Amino acid sequence: MGNKRGRFSGRLGFVAAAAGSAVGLGNIWRFPYETGENGGAAFLLIYLICTIIIGLPVMLGEIAVGRKSQMDAYGSYRNLGNKNWGMVGAFGIICGIMILSFYNVVAGWAFGYFIQIVFDGLLVEGKGNYGNYFNSYVADFWDNLIFSFVFMVLTAFIVIRGIKAGIETASKVLMPLLFVILITLIVYALTLDNAMEGVKFYLLPDFSAVNASTIYSALGQAFFSLSLGMGALITYGSYLKKKENLFKAAAVVTLADVSVAFLAGLLIFPLVFSQGQEPTAGPGLVFVALPTIFEQMGPLMGRIVGGSFFLLLCFAALTSTISLLEVPVAYLVDERKLKRKKVVFGLAALVFVIGLPSMLSAGAVDFFTNFMHYEGKNKSFLDVISDLFSEVGLVFGGFMLTLFITFKWKTKKMTKELSEGNPGYAKSILKSLVNFSITVLSPIILGVIFVITVLQKFFGVSLF
Repeated sequence: MGNKRGRFSGRLGFVAAAAGSAVGLGNIWRFPYETGENGGAAFLLIYLICTIIIGLPVMLGEIAVGRKSQMDAYGSYRNLGNKNWGMVGAFGIICGIMILSFYNVVAGWAFGYFIQIVFDGLLVEGKGNYGNYFNSYVADFWDNLIFSFVFMVLTAFIVIRGIKAGIETASKVLMPLLFVILITLIVYALTLDNAMEGVKFYLLPDFSAVNASTIYSALGQAFFSLSLGMGALITYGSYLKKKENLFKAAAVVTLADVSVAFLAGLLIFPLVFSQGQEPTAGPGLVFVALPTIFEQMGPLMGRIVGGSFFLLLCFAALTSTISLLEVPVAYLVDERKLKRKKVVFGLAALVFVIGLPSMLSAGAVDFFTNFMHYEGKNKSFLDVISDLFSEVGLVFGGFMLTLFITFKWKTKKMTKELSEGNPGYAKSILKSLVNFSITVLSPIILGVIFVITVLQKFFGVSLF
């Protein structure tokens, strides 16, 4: 079975693809607004700590499970455990499909903004009130349909080419471009008046602003941004050769993910402070506050900087949509022995159809826009899917992985797998730290986050 499946050419190919899976809208869209809402530098520091003590060990566990089994997420849990454990993998696959269904919609917004800024005068049409512009834009079903469709076609085109020729090659191109654009924009942002105030907000911590909610948000962001809990890294790990050092690979992926998030903040907060905007704009920071800033740069520079930023956002989203689609593709190819080409086209079409209610939920159709009421407010269909499968589902998937390794597969077998390509690992202090995180720290913290999230979102229990 293993010889018939695609493989990454080596560690670099895996790192590029896995980093691409981890790097996405969570880094460039969600991380800056979470940081802005939670006090800046203190949140950044807590996020970094959580990524190292929780995110990296869980990532190692996922990759090790995948490489050992040489199977998709469902097959990995089933082969190393049993059919009952296979359902954990199946749950992850379902999460991936549902997350991709709304993620592709948001990616379509970013792609549409790129087109509108560069070619269609968004900075003129939205002049004065980008909040209203954004609301009317996302409520335009036909524009969203076109841009999201194009994005899904791009995703499918890459995945259909396979592991090495498609996912690896695309990631090796997109990830360096992403860093180049990001760093170029940062250099420009730091030259603006008052930019250093943004840097101070971002890098000089004020721990008096830290509370339980800050820590909870940082933990959630660390887990979300690494693309854990849905089988993506199990799937990618299954395409790795035994000679590869998994710890080094996972460490580089984590570093790349954290670097993009850090650099995104280093770009956005100087821009925000340079124009006297508030860093606490929340989810609208990218689509509402930033266009205001781009407009104030003037017609030419605003178009160049704004267009480059949303192109950056598109690249980040594309590397993630590729991995999200590959998770169910791997399942159908491995378990059902179906041809990759037919599977990719079929799943891309299915996911696109599943995402239609999310497209309609931003104001186009009231039923989907005010789909449910909880947390004291109306929630759109997209909000509900995001809460169920992203906020809750991924944490649950990560929690179940730690239980699987602890009680079924056993840390001894994980250590043996991690020692392949890294003979000194079994006798290193790293082994003890990773095993402690997987068996004690991560299950406790992820279990608590899962319970708190469910109670707060769906039962109206306010704990902070």
